[in-house]
Amino acid sequence: MRAIKTLGLLGLLVSGAGLAHSPAPTHGPAHPPSAEVTALMTKALPDYPGKQAEMITVTYPPGSVDPVHRHNAHAFVYVLEGSIVMGLNGGKEVTLTPGQTFYEGPNDIHTVGRNASLTKPAKFVVVLLKNENAPVLTPVD
Repeated sequence: MRAIKTLGLLGLLVSGAGLAHSPAPTHGPAHPPSAEVTALMTKALPDYPGKQAEMITVTYPPGSVDPVHRHNAHAFVYVLEGSIVMGLNGGKEVTLTPGQTFYEGPNDIHTVGRNASLTKPAKFVVVLLKNENAPVLTPVD
């Protein structure tokens, strides 16, 4: 009888160990949440005819991921809250935290832009120097 109890306990331990090493199920949304963009200011630059500066804030909800895009502008990023992951032209990704900065040039393709966290939002300010009335973001296929 004792051998049967020991085998039963051993079986439970082995099956439990198998569960501990099985991959965790994914329960995330089919489409990650979108970034929330707030326009703060747009200013014509008379010293640079046809150009303007635009300042926006971007809030990434937890798990937010940007599509591949470009800005056709000089983009200066300053992280306010949370952590974001950025990458250009298929290069090395960088993780930025509050107080850190990032630059994107007018010819760069923004291949990675996402919240580094699945549980906390992230927020950053972007200053764009671009052509007047040009869109802030242009998707890239």
